[in-house]
Amino acid sequence: MRSMRRFALLAGIGAVGLLAFAPSAMAQDREYEVTITNLTSGQPLTPPVVATHHGRHAVFEVGQPASVGVREIAENGNSAPLREFIQSDPLGQFAGFAETMEPLVPPGTPGEEEMGFEQSATLTVEGGRRANRLSWVSMLICTNDGFTGVDGLELPAKVGKSTTESTNAYDAFTELNTERYADIVPPCQGLIGDFGDPGTAVSNPALAQGGVITHHAGIQGGVGRDLDPELHGWEDPVATIEVERTG
Repeated sequence: MRSMRRFALLAGIGAVGLLAFAPSAMAQDREYEVTITNLTSGQPLTPPVVATHHGRHAVFEVGQPASVGVREIAENGNSAPLREFIQSDPLGQFAGFAETMEPLVPPGTPGEEEMGFEQSATLTVEGGRRANRLSWVSMLICTNDGFTGVDGLELPAKVGKSTTESTNAYDAFTELNTERYADIVPPCQGLIGDFGDPGTAVSNPALAQGGVITHHAGIQGGVGRDLDPELHGWEDPVATIEVERTG
């Protein structure tokens, strides 16, 4: 039963297994170990999507509209569009990509105690000679379109050096924050242990917004909403990322 529930939850967030690739146009001579940790008590994160690149704002930028790739992660936990964009590399920015298979869950939740998921994940990602920055995106699963990550974190220049940064929660402003399970990806309830409507992994056009990425105001709760600030809420920072150059 435990293995079946794990499979269902992974399918619900569109997990595709452990991936790592680099666009062939750039020589690979650097390697980085990336550790991401969920700091919340009630918000599981989708499997982190990490990319190395040169230049700022290759994946997202606060104050600007979310790309299709970031929107799909923030609304549905679907990493495929962002992965395809990075792999196609239309602007010649990207050097490496990595993605884990499993969500990052708060300790003491059913996601950890019953399903065996962990609070942290460590990935290895490559970087070419021109790559000097790293970006990462994960959905806050128990939200309509909340996510966390880093935008153009500067990579350590020397082998053995590392950098650590805390990350806040962002609102993609691509979907109204109804805070209803019917509008939220299915793994939320199972990972946290508060069951209701099974939810959806498809965006609802009726809830679409056309705003820009901004700081997330958090879970509001109230009449007609399923999310509870006491259960699903958080205080920033929601995660940490540590990047060490290993090669």
